[in-house]
Amino acid sequence: MELSEIAFGGTMMFMTADDTHFMRAAIDLAKAAAERGEIPVGAVVVQEFDGQQIIVGTGGNQRQADSDPTAHAEIIALRQAGAALKRWQLTDCDVYVTLEPCPMCAGAMVNARVRRVIFGCRDPKAGAVRTLFQIADDPRLNHRLEITADVLSEPCADLLKTFFKSRR
Repeated sequence: MELSEIAFGGTMMFMTADDTHFMRAAIDLAKAAAERGEIPVGAVVVQEFDGQQIIVGTGGNQRQADSDPTAHAEIIALRQAGAALKRWQLTDCDVYVTLEPCPMCAGAMVNARVRRVIFGCRDPKAGAVRTLFQIADDPRLNHRLEITADVLSEPCADLLKTFFKSRR
């Protein structure tokens, strides 16, 4: 497995070839969301099982379609993973998401005991993992996630820029 370093806040995070592979899957889900008129965010939940990584949950934003303010890509993917694994604790799972999670989604990942969150681009308006808040690794909470930021950040950001530019 190929590793490359990502510097953030004085801490070195490691991005693997698998991280880019699974982020590309999340990007495909974000593109599909955009085609449905949703804000283009995609997420996949990956479980480590017997040395293999298996996608156990996927989601793309569907707030418009469901008229549901909680229908964020991460929430949909977490729900699907919980149903597939028949448990709410996702301690052996990682979440790949194209946009830095908001407070709701970061809180859901903490509550689900997710092992790691890997995100594409930062969210200056609602980012709750690194940009505005640090919910995923706040020592005051009962669980902390490992964090890898900025994986394929340019293609993730470009999806959002293109989407919002077309709306103006």
